Amino acid sequence: MISKYITLLAIVFVTLTQAQQQPQYSQYMYNMSVVNPAYVNADGMVSTGILYRKQWTAIEGAPQTANVFGTIPLSSKIQLSVNYTNDRIGDAIKVNNHYANIDFAYITRITEGLKLSYGLKAGITNFGIDPNGSNVSDDPVFANQSSTTQLNIGAGIYLYSHNFYFGLSAPNLLPYDVDTNDQRVFESETHLYATTGYVFNVIDEIKLKPSVVAKQVLDAPLTFDASLNALFYDKFELGASYRLDTGFVALASINITKNLRFGYAYDFSTNDLSSYNDGSHEFILLYKFDLLNFSKSYTSPRFF
Repeated sequence: MISKYITLLAIVFVTLTQAQQQPQYSQYMYNMSVVNPAYVNADGMVSTGILYRKQWTAIEGAPQTANVFGTIPLSSKIQLSVNYTNDRIGDAIKVNNHYANIDFAYITRITEGLKLSYGLKAGITNFGIDPNGSNVSDDPVFANQSSTTQLNIGAGIYLYSHNFYFGLSAPNLLPYDVDTNDQRVFESETHLYATTGYVFNVIDEIKLKPSVVAKQVLDAPLTFDASLNALFYDKFELGASYRLDTGFVALASINITKNLRFGYAYDFSTNDLSSYNDGSHEFILLYKFDLLNFSKSYTSPRFF
């Protein structure tokens, strides 16, 4: 009996903690539409990608995230982005989140080299919990599988030039709770993001790309990632990130071809979890193509 309720309390705690934070990415700079619907791919190309993240290896039931996305320019002023994310956590009691969104971005010109994009996000979020593989499935709180689907609305702005960007966004403006037999098992809160980055041309062969993403969850402490990547010969990229009170991240990517890029990130925990896990792995594959023949009108290359 005691072990049953310890398990119950543990999964509720983990579930609520996970719900307070949307899926976490170390290589956010390669798909910022996941946090800001106003983000635009500033080279006229259709950009697609897949990402997989295995967090806190060696911990059973640790989060796993898969993301498929694409950014599609419809004109010089309008872009669409599509994102699907599956986020799983739990072993005996499985928690499964599905996020499917479409983003609309409208681009305005402020000066010759500076543009401002306004973005709206619309989609659905599905939350499911399955206790059937656990020893608490006979408890009234977790007697059956539970699932709910909610509408998701978000908004953002994105200011950018050929070597600079700054964005503010709230990708989920409709927080919600999930109850099972009058017991709260899931809590979604509004997330606020600020992102910024710059590209410094050190010499022709080397570019430095510092970037920062700050995240504020209502009723939770502010957190941020600060990253510094170095791009060599417009082909190889190496970098590192610091995540506040959590750890460090090593990043690397390579342009396999002109339009195909592979990236990898490894997270080192420095908090209390460091003694119980072997780090986190994240893989990303990006591909660009000029489906609508827009790229010829973009004279300046983009590196973010």
